[in-house]
Amino acid sequence: MEPHCIPLQKLPHTSKLLTAFLEQFDRVASFYAYPPTPEGVLASARTATLDGNIRRRVVEVLLEQNLAYGCDSSVVQNLQRLAAGAVAVVTGQQVGLFGGPAYSFYKALSAIALARRLRAAGIDAVPVFWLATEDHDLAEVNHCELPGRDGLVRLELTACEADRGRRVGEIALGQGIGPLLERACALLEGPGADRVGQSLRESYRPGETYGRAFARLFARLLQGRGLVLFDPLEPRLHALTVSLYRQAIERSRELRTALLARSRALEAAGFHPQVKVSETGTVLFLNLDGRRMPLRQRGEQFTANGQSLRASQLLERLEVDPAAFTPNVLLRPVVQDWLLPTAAYVAGPAELAYFAQAEVLYRQLGVRMPAVVPRAGFTLVPPQVQRLLRRYGLRAEEVFAGRQALRRRLEQQFLSPALTRQFDSGARTLTRVLAKLRAPLAKLDPTLVGALETAQKKILYQYEKLRAKAGRARNFRSGVLDRHEQLLRMFLYPHHHLQERTLSLLWFVALRGTDLLDELEQRAESGDQHQVLFL
Repeated sequence: MEPHCIPLQKLPHTSKLLTAFLEQFDRVASFYAYPPTPEGVLASARTATLDGNIRRRVVEVLLEQNLAYGCDSSVVQNLQRLAAGAVAVVTGQQVGLFGGPAYSFYKALSAIALARRLRAAGIDAVPVFWLATEDHDLAEVNHCELPGRDGLVRLELTACEADRGRRVGEIALGQGIGPLLERACALLEGPGADRVGQSLRESYRPGETYGRAFARLFARLLQGRGLVLFDPLEPRLHALTVSLYRQAIERSRELRTALLARSRALEAAGFHPQVKVSETGTVLFLNLDGRRMPLRQRGEQFTANGQSLRASQLLERLEVDPAAFTPNVLLRPVVQDWLLPTAAYVAGPAELAYFAQAEVLYRQLGVRMPAVVPRAGFTLVPPQVQRLLRRYGLRAEEVFAGRQALRRRLEQQFLSPALTRQFDSGARTLTRVLAKLRAPLAKLDPTLVGALETAQKKILYQYEKLRAKAGRARNFRSGVLDRHEQLLRMFLYPHHHLQERTLSLLWFVALRGTDLLDELEQRAESGDQHQVLFL
C-alpha cells in the first residue's frame, strides 16, 4: 500500500484557528509575527539574535546538561555552533513516561529537519528540545500506552501523594519503575526491540527523575542528530530570567488586561481562545513548600495557596530565589525566546493556539517572537493492520470517522467470497436495470427522472443494508469482525484520538528497527500534512 497524506484541516478535532492558520493566514496574521512559510521562517531566522552574555551562560549550562544525559559529539558540535552565533529551531514537550506519546518524537524530528533545511539555505541553525520539567501535572506524564496482543496496555507509574503538585522534573521514579520497565520491554517485538529495550533500561532507573530519564532516552534513540536537550529547571537559567519575571510581577495587571483583550479579539474573529484568562490570574507560578502554585492577584495583593503576598515581597523573593518562579503556558514561550535565539518554534495544534494569545506578552515584554510552524504528524500502519485495510477496502482515515461508520463498512465487506461476488453482481444488475429506465421515462415525462434517481438511492441503500446484515450474521457466528474492528481502532484511532496522541513510538521502532527514525526524519520537513506510512 502506498503512503499518502491527509491535510491537517481534514483531521478530526481540528480547530477553526488551525484551519485559518494553514489556509487563510491573513485572517490570523495579527496574532503571529511571521507566516508559517519557508519565507517566513527565513525572515525570522535573519533577525534572531541573543545577548552575548546570555548566550554564553546558556550554552555552558546546556553543555553540562547534555553531557550528563549521555549525548554524542553531534550535540557538542551543535552547542559550539550555538555559542558561535547559530540560531535555534526549538520545540518541546512534557516529559512523559518512556518518551510519552509518539508525537513527542515527531516534534523533535521536525525541529531537526527544519534546522537542516535552514543550514541548506545558508543560515546556521541547531535543533533544541525544551523539556517541560517545570510542569506540575503528574497525571499527564506518569503513563504510556503500547499495543499488546489483547488490546492496548496502559503502563502507569503509581503517584505518591507527596509528589502531587510538585514540578515533574523533580520527581524521582522510585522502585516502581523496575517492574513497569520489564512489562514495557516484554511488549516490544521486532529487529529494533533489543536496541529500544537497552535504551529504556539505561534511562529509566529508580534514582532518576521523569525529566532526566526522558532526556537520557531521547539522547540515546536520537543520537547522531545533534538534538540539544534543554531542562529549564536549572537555577542558573532562572537567574537569567529575573528581569523578565520582575516585569511579570510589576506589570501584572497590565499584562492581564492585554491578555483579556486578546481573548476578546480571538472570539470576535470567530476563534476560541485556547487558554482561559481569568480576572485574577497572573502569568507566573510560585513554588511553596515544594508545590507549584498559581500566583493570583486581587487588588494590590497577590495570593498563592492561600498565602497573601505584597508585590514587594515577591520581588524580594525573586532576587533571592528566582528558581521558585516558573511561567504559565502563555509566558513559557516568551521565557524560552529570552534564553535562546529562536528562528522558529515547531508546535503542535494546541501550541499554535497558545502562541496566538502569547503574542501580546512578547510585545508587552519586549521579547522578539519567532516564526511558528506546525510539527509533522504520522499514522504508522503495521503489516497486520495493512492486511485488514486491504481486505475491507478501507483507507486509514476512514477509521477516524467513528465506530458506527467503521462498523458499517466492515459489515458490508465481511462476507464469504462467493456471497460477496453475488452481492456485487446484484448491485451492478440493479444499477443497469434502473439506468435502462432513464431514457423511456424521460421521454414519457421528464419529471419522472428525479423520481427514478430517488428510487435508485433508496433501493441501493436497502440493498447495502441487507449486505451489512448478512455480515453481522456471519460475525455473530465467528466473532472475527469484532476482533478486526478492535485491531483497526487500537492502532489507527485509539480512544477516539489520532495514534500519535496516544501510542508510544517505541513499539513501532522495535517492530521496524531504528531505521524508522531516519525515515521519519526525512519525511518530517513538511508539517501541513498528516502522513500515513505503511511499515
